[in-house]
Amino acid sequence: MIRLQNIHKSYITGTNKLHVLKGIDLHIKKGELVSIMGSSGSGKSTLLNILGLLDNHDDGVYELNNEEIKSMSETKAAKLRNNLLGFVFQSFNLISFKNAMENVALPLYYQKVSRKKRNKLALEYLDKMGLKEWAHHMPNELSGGQKQRVAVARAMITEPKIILADEPTGALDSKTSVEVMELLKEINKSGITVIIVTHENDIAHMTDRIINLKDGRIESIVENNKINNTESVQIPIQE
Repeated sequence: MIRLQNIHKSYITGTNKLHVLKGIDLHIKKGELVSIMGSSGSGKSTLLNILGLLDNHDDGVYELNNEEIKSMSETKAAKLRNNLLGFVFQSFNLISFKNAMENVALPLYYQKVSRKKRNKLALEYLDKMGLKEWAHHMPNELSGGQKQRVAVARAMITEPKIILADEPTGALDSKTSVEVMELLKEINKSGITVIIVTHENDIAHMTDRIINLKDGRIESIVENNKINNTESVQIPIQE
């Protein structure tokens, strides 16, 4: 599903060049539930942005669903992003002047789905999240957990193959964090690949595999409670 080989990314700030990712090799199979951890500045958000086609890598090979990204036009990349990927963010990213149903339906507006059909689907996804009765409430009338469930419904409405979640529990209390993670695990059980960036150990340990980043490199991979040091262990490449 996702294959990264020797991925590098740098940013230029004035006369300085900041080398953020320094040769990332990683393979994520279809249907995996993976977390990416690392301290501030380790490169985890940059990596997630590259995975989500929100940023370009400088060197290396990124294959998404057997298509190489580097040579892809922006139009094709945008189409691939809309068809394959769903996003969940720490700050929810809900539009304040639209109600819950309208927020969930928004991705379908960009796919030119009729208002009647997209609102019907939005209500169905809100129902799955246990929020159907909140469909006409504005974001400021919702709790943090409810906002994140709306955001998850919005990510799911286009039927993506991959969900990318950037600190999805970062703004929530511990009880609500577990509820949101259980929701993401249920989504994963339906066959959707879920990749979560988090700084919370208890959240990461609810995933099947933990990718630990340090200074722009993969320091280790925790899988089934076993730690693989990437300096000495080849990451298995499987189809």
